[in-house]
Amino acid sequence: MTVQASLTPAARASASGPKPQDRLGKKIWRDRWVYLFLLPTVVLFGAYSVWPTISSLYYSLLDWTGLGQARPFVGLANYGQAFGDPLFWKSLGVTMLIIIVTVPVRVFLALVLALFLNNPRLPFVRLLRTAFFVPVVATTAIIGIVMNFIFDPAGGPVNSMLASLGVQPIDFLGSSSTALWTVMGVHVWKWLGLTLMYWLAALQTVPNDLYEAAQIDGAGKRQTFFGITIPMLAPFIVIISLLTVVETMQIFDLVQTMTGGGPFFSTLVTEVYIYQQAFATPHPEYGYASAMGVLLGIVTMLIVGTYLLLSRIASKRKAIQ
Repeated sequence: MTVQASLTPAARASASGPKPQDRLGKKIWRDRWVYLFLLPTVVLFGAYSVWPTISSLYYSLLDWTGLGQARPFVGLANYGQAFGDPLFWKSLGVTMLIIIVTVPVRVFLALVLALFLNNPRLPFVRLLRTAFFVPVVATTAIIGIVMNFIFDPAGGPVNSMLASLGVQPIDFLGSSSTALWTVMGVHVWKWLGLTLMYWLAALQTVPNDLYEAAQIDGAGKRQTFFGITIPMLAPFIVIISLLTVVETMQIFDLVQTMTGGGPFFSTLVTEVYIYQQAFATPHPEYGYASAMGVLLGIVTMLIVGTYLLLSRIASKRKAIQ
């Protein structure tokens, strides 16, 4: 009889070492202070992110105005209403157009500025970085209100300058042909500094040894840029673009304060339409607004998933070549 066989069951369990759940419990107890300090974040995240998401899924199945106890269950009727609502598709198209136009502009323009501001010998480089980042920390709603004054056709600074040049006043925010492009321009200006910070952080990951080696080998600035900088920054394009897409879809406050979705629904993004259906109508439809919110979340996940899939396919093809 072996020594292991002669032991009692309790002794054999002890000899075989601690169980996985025992090790996990000891690890949690050892790091208890870490979890204690994380607790406020977990509670706030659950209260303001997880719970609203779950409740929106539930409310989207109800015919509810947001007030009162009458909440008849209607199943997927709200989703059917959304699919048949031309304004919902209009708002989704406006949102997609903003993403298609502003994301490439922000990513490319911020990259150019980052390459320019990454030079430590540039005069006033810190002041310039701060100047580009100041709009990011400013409240978006306040910026929207200020922009209404700046683009005012009856005496705003922009039209006053155009008048001094002999140009007729332009109703930037009151015309359906210019309102959306004006909002997109303000959006790019407002958030350009954030994308700039992403690229500046990415540039810090490029080792200086590579530039020194290229300089020793006699490589010029053009060769160094396309041979070292661009290849080293390529992996960051995916994550920076994804972050920019998600940020662009959260454009509610800027559109709401600048145009309110008008004129003639030309700037009606989905977030504004959801707000209008839930709170800004004489007969609010909270259940319907929740259904549109769920659909917008699904669209966002599809965009992100498609982008990641295409990026992975492109990287595999590049690796094969």
